This record gives sequence, structure tokens and C-alpha cells, in this order.
Amino acid sequence: MLAMDSAGKERYRIEGYLPKGEFRPELEFALARLAFDAKKWFEAEAQYRSVVERYPTSAVAPAAQYWTGVSAYQRTHEHDALRQTANALANSFPLSIWAIKASIWLP
Repeated sequence: MLAMDSAGKERYRIEGYLPKGEFRPELEFALARLAFDAKKWFEAEAQYRSVVERYPTSAVAPAAQYWTGVSAYQRTHEHDALRQTANALANSFPLSIWAIKASIWLP
């Protein structure tokens, strides 16, 4: 599956088989990625947050949590959004690569 922007540029790609329970979260994540790349920060943040809330056990949920925080930061330029994201990842997805990536935002 490819997610392309309005100019036809590839923005997100999913290769290979996904189980039924993983396809929808990945699809919604791809839509959030399109909003992020278009610098629609509020929309991207809301869509990423929706993935985390609706599919908390999906494989893409930790990435969605990470990008929720990055979107919030891009929208507000408040560093607290990044700290909150790092804390949320450490609590909800402590073994994920996304928690490790966000750990730099912790004091």
C-alpha cells in the first residue's frame, strides 16, 4: 500500500502482508503522515492520537504516539509536548524503539 500526496509523491509505504487487525491502524497512520508532510499539524496530531487511542495494541501505536508529540511540538513549539510524549512512550511502550528515540526528550 502506498500513501501519496496530492502531487503524487510517495509519503508512506507498507510492504508485505498485514494481518486484518494491523491493516486499519497502518492505513490511518498513513493518513496522519500525509497530514504531517503537508504541515497540517493539528490534523496530523489528531489523526496520530486517534491511532494510539483506537488501536493501542497495534504494532504502529508506538510510532503514532511518537508522531503525536512531534506534531504537537510543530504546532506549538512548546518543548513540554516532547517531554510528555517521551513519558507516555516510557509508560505505554517502554520496550519500543520509539521510546528509545524519545528518551532524549526526558530530563
